Amino acid sequence: MEKLSLVKLYKKHIRGTSEKAPVVPLCIHLCTLTNAVRIALCIQCQKIYITTRVLKHLYDSKPAEEFEFLLRNIGVIVKYPDHLYQNKSNKRGTHLFTKTIKNILYACSIETTADKNPDEKEDGMIYVVTGFRIRPKKTSYLTNYSLIWSWKGDKPSS
Repeated sequence: MEKLSLVKLYKKHIRGTSEKAPVVPLCIHLCTLTNAVRIALCIQCQKIYITTRVLKHLYDSKPAEEFEFLLRNIGVIVKYPDHLYQNKSNKRGTHLFTKTIKNILYACSIETTADKNPDEKEDGMIYVVTGFRIRPKKTSYLTNYSLIWSWKGDKPSS
């Protein structure tokens, strides 16, 4: 089977579907965490995955330009975040990754599972749950989140 990129996955299984239509359940490797991020989160897993269900959620719920940006940049947000936050208990996902790209703040929620993945020989897996833009008027959104880690200059700090 061919290796699917996120854009190819979108074009093949999501594009043109009606709102809330079911999609083929697929999961692909999105990116690999840097060691600094992995250590900051105290996790062994390095690979981040995304499913067609999440991609369909983004397609249905985001404005077109925001969705297209996320489609092409969600891997960058997760792989090279500016800040890592502990997600709130009432939110889906365990951590919130944020990154400023072209002076716009984007966030991506990830979820870790405790299951053993036999193919990866690692404890659990990490999945993207959602991604979104934090609008300038809503920068207070992150006020009540606990900062876990951030980049300072070129050196990560914890």
